[in-house]
Amino acid sequence: MNPAQKTVDIYTDGSCLHNPGPGGYGVVMLFGDHRKELSGGVRRTTNNRMEMMAAIVGLQALQEPCQVTLYTDSQYVVNAMTKGWAKRWRAQGWMRNKKDKAVNPDLWTQLLDLCDRHRVDFRWVRGHAGNVENERCDRLAVQAAKQSDLPPDEGYQP
Repeated sequence: MNPAQKTVDIYTDGSCLHNPGPGGYGVVMLFGDHRKELSGGVRRTTNNRMEMMAAIVGLQALQEPCQVTLYTDSQYVVNAMTKGWAKRWRAQGWMRNKKDKAVNPDLWTQLLDLCDRHRVDFRWVRGHAGNVENERCDRLAVQAAKQSDLPPDEGYQP
């Protein structure tokens, strides 16, 4: 760890009403005594895309390279990043194997690029299990998904 880098905790969650359907994400960022909350949504997407979008938005909000602990209740995100799946999919031209395309390459590209800028430790937390910040992210995500006039998810391909 670079002692000059700021240490930030980021909690994230994604929500999708009727997967696929309207989706939202929520982010809580903690740095020392500072707290920042972010949220947003799209008209039609999937839960996995919103889980990824939450992580992307949180990391994009950092103004300089940081040491980040990113908490998510998405095993999809944690496993793809900690087990090297996403890097392997990218190296294989966004193929999971010889026959199956990787899903969401647009978002994996952004997340991998952000992880090149920041040192990110992905940690799984059980959703809806009383983790205060995860619960807050869930409320932000659901609230965002229920907004009217949501923009399209340009990368969503059913």
